[in-house]
Amino acid sequence: MNRIALLIAAAATLFATSVAAQENTGNSAKITLVFDQELPNVPGKSLRVVLVEYGPGSGSSSHRHPSSAFIYARVLEGAIRSKVNDAPERTYQAGESWTERSGDHHQVSQNASTTAPAKLLAVFVIDTGHREIVIPDR
Repeated sequence: MNRIALLIAAAATLFATSVAAQENTGNSAKITLVFDQELPNVPGKSLRVVLVEYGPGSGSSSHRHPSSAFIYARVLEGAIRSKVNDAPERTYQAGESWTERSGDHHQVSQNASTTAPAKLLAVFVIDTGHREIVIPDR
């Protein structure tokens, strides 16, 4: 599965010039939709890819994703601190990746550096009808 996910991430990067939407989360995190395509062989599912860019010291608030989502995330630049569920917090360097499953609670997602930017590519396999991909904690 890891090889397939890497190929998907590489292909999605090629589509980065066809930016479809951007969302600013308010804490200097910029989320850009770079690819969104229904899967022809899996009715009701889509492959959605976003580029997440964190300025120095910034990050996303604690959140979840829709229950239908399976996510593959790969750090493209810099380093990202991440904590999912009860797993210990970990810092991922450029080239490293992780996955998130349905119902996972992403408690920490932050640039590990206070001086350099960081970027990650998140590849979602998700129900086509789920348009909102990040659900902040209340």
